[in-house]
Amino acid sequence: MTPPGAATAPHVPVMLERCLEALAIVPDTWVADATFGAGGHSRALLARGARVLGIDRDPDAAAHADALRRDLRTAGLSDPDERFRFVRGNFADLGTHLATAGLTEPSPLAGVLLDLGVSSMQLDEGDRGFAFRHDGPLDMRMAAEGPSAADVVNTWTFEALAAALHRYGEERHSRRLARAIVEARERAAITTTQRLVDVIQQAYPGGPRRDHPARRTFQALRIVVNDELGALERGLQASAEALAPAGRLVVLSYHSLEDRIVKHTLRDHPALEPVTKRPLEASPAEIEANPRARSAKLRAATRSAEVTP
Repeated sequence: MTPPGAATAPHVPVMLERCLEALAIVPDTWVADATFGAGGHSRALLARGARVLGIDRDPDAAAHADALRRDLRTAGLSDPDERFRFVRGNFADLGTHLATAGLTEPSPLAGVLLDLGVSSMQLDEGDRGFAFRHDGPLDMRMAAEGPSAADVVNTWTFEALAAALHRYGEERHSRRLARAIVEARERAAITTTQRLVDVIQQAYPGGPRRDHPARRTFQALRIVVNDELGALERGLQASAEALAPAGRLVVLSYHSLEDRIVKHTLRDHPALEPVTKRPLEASPAEIEANPRARSAKLRAATRSAEVTP
């Protein structure tokens, strides 16, 4: 019989083998794939013998979870819930999602995986507003609730926009770009990704640069709209509480703001012991095959058996 979860996922997850090694999977124990996305990590975990709780607040992820359940049935599993469960929600609320999934015993997880990158299904589809290379509505919300990126761009003051671009995008031209956005919206509301990209490109200083001029602005807006850094801090705390003794927490981050929070939490949390001093990075071969891996950093920690968080 085909191993459960062995069907091909829509994309290859970043640093997949490194993640599986860091999780130190024990067959038949529960692992939370708390950023389920298209299910690539979950399928690999199932194929290694783990039981998986998938969590994602993106409504599109539910369809991938349904497809995974169908594949489990096709592989001969009469009750997929024995191996795989899915809850739609934010990983920051991990404790609540465990109860929803019926995992109610104390510290039920042998592992938690957080892949903090924007998924390829979000970047490849312009209608979500995450991608500066595809035109679409300026939204960027992981879930259809709260203010959108268009709301932020069109209503925030110049000072608030400049501060957000500087803090969350680490954009050195933050004030220049914020001024251009304010002037452009006075002529007409900025409601599409292409309009925002055009405004940024026209305002950005000339000269050589390594990446797209809109990348940092889009990063800043996405972080603001989804409270990504606040959710990360809460999610790391919730993960430490949910892990069984000797359980593993594995986190993939993609920019310095995320990595700083992960590094300090794994180092300073009384219930966590870092597995390595330095983050692991993708190999040159993987970066060539999957450019999304270029900025990825993997950090891992073990839940201490002696300390209560």
